[in-house]
Amino acid sequence: MSGTIGQIGRLVPALQNQAQFNPPAEEAGESANFSEVFGKLINSVNSLQQDATQAQRLAATGEIADLHEVMVALEKAGVAMDLLLEIRNKLVDAYQSLIKMPM
Repeated sequence: MSGTIGQIGRLVPALQNQAQFNPPAEEAGESANFSEVFGKLINSVNSLQQDATQAQRLAATGEIADLHEVMVALEKAGVAMDLLLEIRNKLVDAYQSLIKMPM
C-alpha cells in the first residue's frame, strides 16, 4: 500500500510542494490530525484551481503571450482535482464497507 501512495506523490509533485504536510505523529512527537491534512490538500487543490483561472484571465487579456504556461496550469489543476476526487471516492467506499460490516 505504501508503494501506491509513493506513486501518487510522483504523479503530482505540485501538490507535494504546495501542501506542506506534517511528519507522522511518531516522528514529530505530536498527533497528526486527519482533518488538518485533508484540509491542506483541499486548500492546495483550490490554490491550483485559482492559479489556472488567473492564467486563463491573463491569456484572455493578452498579458501572457505563452499559451504553454496557461495549458500547464490548467493540466496541473485538472490532475489535482482528479486526484482529490479519487481520494474522496476511496474514503466513501471505505466508509460504506465499514457500515456494512456485521457487529
